[in-house]
Amino acid sequence: MKIYEKAPAKINLSLDVLRKRSDGYHEVEMVMTMVDLADRLSMEELPRDTIIISSQVGYIPLDEKNLAFQAAKLIKERYEVKKGVYIHLDKHIPVAAGLAGGSSDAAATLRGLNKLWKLNIPLEELQALGAELGSDVPFCVKGGTAVARGRGTELEPIGAPPQCWVILAKPPINVSTADVYGKLRANEIKNHPPTSQLLQAIREHDFAMLCRSMGNVLEDVTLELYPEVRQLKDAFIRLGADGVLMSGSGPTVFGLVLKESKVTRIYNGLRGFCKEVYAVRLLT
Repeated sequence: MKIYEKAPAKINLSLDVLRKRSDGYHEVEMVMTMVDLADRLSMEELPRDTIIISSQVGYIPLDEKNLAFQAAKLIKERYEVKKGVYIHLDKHIPVAAGLAGGSSDAAATLRGLNKLWKLNIPLEELQALGAELGSDVPFCVKGGTAVARGRGTELEPIGAPPQCWVILAKPPINVSTADVYGKLRANEIKNHPPTSQLLQAIREHDFAMLCRSMGNVLEDVTLELYPEVRQLKDAFIRLGADGVLMSGSGPTVFGLVLKESKVTRIYNGLRGFCKEVYAVRLLT
């Protein structure tokens, strides 16, 4: 039997950092949703007790550094599964892009192996397992749209934002999330995103208010460290995207676009800045 799972990318409509916690993590409040850009995973059982991962791309680790590998190892150890698995990752989400590609792969692995091995693990338990792998994994296990608090693992599901096009562009650089958070001074943040206003916009399906209410406190750090990201964000605005924000710690920038007639022009304009440009829909 072969199990197939889709691993969609996530974007942050809002990312606020409230304070530095005593455990070393940051206390956050984020609004996250998923877009129709996805990796695809296939999983099949192996006769011997091992984990093998393959991919069509050559620039990702396929050993214990890979979050999907870690997810498979965790579920095998926790539930004493003495069977092996072969996982193929068909990668489409850019790596180290602020789109939770690795976290979504791990979440898809947890869901898929739960089915493959008929473990009947409840969703909440899968999310708790995911929290051991990374802060974004619990959200990716369930998907949808949610407010994430704490270190990002305390989730409050909410309704979907108004449907629109999402154009994503990743410059040819990688950004370390640890470096960005390391340079952030949480007690010096002056402009916090109006999260309550953003949530109102989602509830009322008010696209214009949604675009006005988006915010990401990590932008100031990443834009200072990587001028390419600032240039890319300026290009989005100049080309007429309705709402523009960096996702996560970057370097991917996304633009929300309501009118389909604008999409091709913005997409083509951004291709002059970078090769990795995607026009997708919100996954609602």
